[in-house]
Amino acid sequence: MKAIAVHPGSREVRLVELAEPTLREPHDVKVKILEVGVCGTDREICRFEYGTPPGCGEHLVIGHESLGEVVEVGSAVTRVAPGDLVVPMVRRPCPHDHCAACAGERQDFCFTGDFHERGIKEAHGFMTELVVDHERYMNVVPRALRDVAVLVEPLTIAEKALAQVWHVQQRLPWACSLVPGEARAHCHRAVVIGAGPVGLLGAMTLVNAGFDTTVYSRGAAPNAKADLVATIGARYVDAERVSVDALAARVGNIDLVYEAAGASQVAFEAMRVLGTNGIFAFTGVPGRRGPVSIDTDLLMRNLVLKNQVVLGTVNAGREVFEAAIADLATFTRRWPDAVRGLITGRFPLAAHRDLLLGAPAGIKNVLAFA
Repeated sequence: MKAIAVHPGSREVRLVELAEPTLREPHDVKVKILEVGVCGTDREICRFEYGTPPGCGEHLVIGHESLGEVVEVGSAVTRVAPGDLVVPMVRRPCPHDHCAACAGERQDFCFTGDFHERGIKEAHGFMTELVVDHERYMNVVPRALRDVAVLVEPLTIAEKALAQVWHVQQRLPWACSLVPGEARAHCHRAVVIGAGPVGLLGAMTLVNAGFDTTVYSRGAAPNAKADLVATIGARYVDAERVSVDALAARVGNIDLVYEAAGASQVAFEAMRVLGTNGIFAFTGVPGRRGPVSIDTDLLMRNLVLKNQVVLGTVNAGREVFEAAIADLATFTRRWPDAVRGLITGRFPLAAHRDLLLGAPAGIKNVLAFA
């Protein structure tokens, strides 16, 4: 079978032929991969910034945003059946009994760092025709979402961030009063930094929850991303023309900043204008760039005197995947064109080098295996 792999030793990215995997355990599931989304992580691995092959292997099959179809199951499998569409989880637990997170199947909060991540760290990913994995890592997706289900994994980033926001903000009277016909967060204002797939899916999540949402990203409107933002009922502000101070003047008290750009300079500038009792959620990981200048005294003063919270979030557990699947169905009903518009194009395996090594283009590009 074909797979796309990186070879760190020779610094090559190429299409390889691998043996077809087989079921070995009663709870194993064989999945035919249908689609894999290409993201910044894949591109960084292909630049050999990180990415670790399993064991002592020479190559790592990449890809972690996947959609597949179950084709075979082990004798003890009960969660899925042949023909089911599934989105596999990415992270696998560490082997240590003292890690309470992994022991509780919350490896997204692993304490030891000895987890494996498919397509990233010590486990082969999903840019291949077939994979075998334990049924506990499979999340069933309705057939009605077939055309957009490859967005589930990147959507889990926003879903987990918002779940943590609701949990953390129980520290204060933050909930909006219940108003018939209004969503849960109808009295709050949110700013999304970045209009890539994670940012736009985050904006959809926030608008759906009722936040008055503004997306702050580089690029003058009109453009495709700004049009999509308008379609879902959010506002788009060009970060190249509007400073963060001017942004804050437009928005008012900013209750939540959802960072989805991985740009530390703009992120910490935005933290300066986070509102009273606000919460700042980091989801991006900066590339290897030089240091940035920030006013640490101001940030510290605001954090204390304005009762602010800063959190980071990575990966996701089962309940977050299930929430993402449910919300993606809701988004598709509310904004069908916008959701479909997140996927710029589907491409054959022969296009993998352009997608992984060429200049980024569009919003979400997808490799189609079937």
